[in-house]
Amino acid sequence: MGIGKKLQNIGHIAEGKSKESTGKAVGNESLEMKGKAEKIKGMVKHAAEKAKDALKH
Repeated sequence: MGIGKKLQNIGHIAEGKSKESTGKAVGNESLEMKGKAEKIKGMVKHAAEKAKDALKH
């Protein structure tokens, strides 16, 4: 996995976690759901990159 893609995916995960936490703290369900979606998006992309790398080797 390229370092750029890895950092981008980790960034999505971190940003999603922060949005989710903020949404919970202020009682904003919409922000909480957007955060969960972004976190999951980052996790799925990260897993896909890892699988792609495993097939290369």
